[in-house]
Amino acid sequence: MKNYLLNLQTLLFVTLLAALLWPSAGGTPRYLLVLVIIVELTALLRSRLAQSAATRQGARDVASIVFLVLLFWQLATARFGLLDKMLFPNPESVLRMFVTELPDMLKGLINSLILLASGFSLALGTALPLGLLVGWRSRLFHAVNPFTKVMGPIPPIVYIPYAIALLPSFRSASIFIIFIGAFWPIFINTVNGVFDIPKGLLDSARVLNLKERTLLWRVILPGAMPSICTGSTLGLLFSFVLLAAAELIGANSGIGWYVKNFADFADYQRVIVGIIFIGIVVTTLTWGTERVEKRLLRWRN
Repeated sequence: MKNYLLNLQTLLFVTLLAALLWPSAGGTPRYLLVLVIIVELTALLRSRLAQSAATRQGARDVASIVFLVLLFWQLATARFGLLDKMLFPNPESVLRMFVTELPDMLKGLINSLILLASGFSLALGTALPLGLLVGWRSRLFHAVNPFTKVMGPIPPIVYIPYAIALLPSFRSASIFIIFIGAFWPIFINTVNGVFDIPKGLLDSARVLNLKERTLLWRVILPGAMPSICTGSTLGLLFSFVLLAAAELIGANSGIGWYVKNFADFADYQRVIVGIIFIGIVVTTLTWGTERVEKRLLRWRN
């Protein structure tokens, strides 16, 4: 199986190189060629440094999928023209545009991250203590739980008209929409995490005559931490999804605004560039949250 995966990756890599180096009227796609080489070197380095066979296999699988997508994209656009040129520009032109637009997208990313951090941190700062309180008190849990089942599934974008009408600025309205999107996943998972802590563990802690503050920080919070991490990750992802909608409220920059703005002008080359950039940002954020989660839950290993 190992040799098969390695041969498949090598076969796709060589085939893609041949497709790129084959003489054509447009010349050699240099940006795409550099990207393919970087992906291959990264996969080889990852395979060499990985400590487990699953990680090595995953690196080869990812590289194979990337090569397959790029090969199909290149052949269907630049080589045979099977796809509409306006909707599906060739990968070389997209990569060239990506490099050109990168400074502007990074400036927009700063504005987007400010909105994202403001809304998410506000949600985390309110949902976490409220979730601990509601999950800790059984009577309060049974009183609040029906309302969470009603309010939680409501799409946050339905609050946009009221956010614009009631809040003092478009920026605060945008932060509010992100806050709502992140609040419910964090709150619900925190409540469930606390409520699901074994009662025997809490009874044993009470037998030791621990103060409520000590019980909260030393027993309840660590016990609910896996659910809290899950809710925080979901809240962050939902916040990012809502970022594009939030940036439509009076914004003139940002990565979500970038895609929507050029989509309105049918500039699909920049739309694809924006989608790729958003994918890179989301992947980076996901990788960061995974590292934080492993750090917080290191006691489980």
